[in-house]
Amino acid sequence: MLVEQLASAVESSYNGPVPEEHILIVDDDREIVRLLRSYLQRERYAVSVAYDGESALHALRRESPALVLLDLMLPDKDGWEITRTVRGDEKLAGTLIIMLTARVEDTDKIVGLELGADDYVTKPFNPREVVARVRALLRRTQRATARAAALVVGDLQMDVERRNVQVRGAAAELTPTEFSLLQTLMESPGYVFTRSELMDKALGYDYDGVDRMLDSHIRNLRLKIESDPRKPTLIQTVYGVGYRLAGARE
Repeated sequence: MLVEQLASAVESSYNGPVPEEHILIVDDDREIVRLLRSYLQRERYAVSVAYDGESALHALRRESPALVLLDLMLPDKDGWEITRTVRGDEKLAGTLIIMLTARVEDTDKIVGLELGADDYVTKPFNPREVVARVRALLRRTQRATARAAALVVGDLQMDVERRNVQVRGAAAELTPTEFSLLQTLMESPGYVFTRSELMDKALGYDYDGVDRMLDSHIRNLRLKIESDPRKPTLIQTVYGVGYRLAGARE
């Protein structure tokens, strides 16, 4: 009943602009789906839903949403399996993924990030926070495209408009968050970013748990661009401060 009252109030109070982005909600809890859909529709996002993993994959391939709110625990395929499938599919790999999880263990969150999730929200959550994170991720992607069209730093080459990255002439397949992190580093080579500063510039917001989340993304990024990820030479750790990209911008 409370969910219905909140949904009704949200739907009747919107007076803002009309975004074009399409959001897919994947969760088997229909009350959570109804609440999130109402808050997102308040912001005039196009919203579709799926209640299990198989339906989610069909919707992803059929509708190509910009972002997926993905529950970790589903009746058939779990959120980890769906994330792995999305990141391994060339046509879907650029989809933003925010995991919704009732599990609070850091290891669960880190596994999701290592598989390629862009963010996570722990249940129970404030739906306004979820909407804020959706908006921040989508705006970050738009801002990244609006910045420099091409970047070259040492052996790294980035075509921002085509979302392509090459390392020593070989293509590197990055998730949207990895791409934004690398773009931010490439725009200021040699500059030492604090963890919170790097997350704020790359994602558009800061939040609790930033150290573990950022470190997971950096570890994944190093696996894709470093010759030896155990001894990184491109993305350097500045202990006690944060990270910097080695080399001079051309």
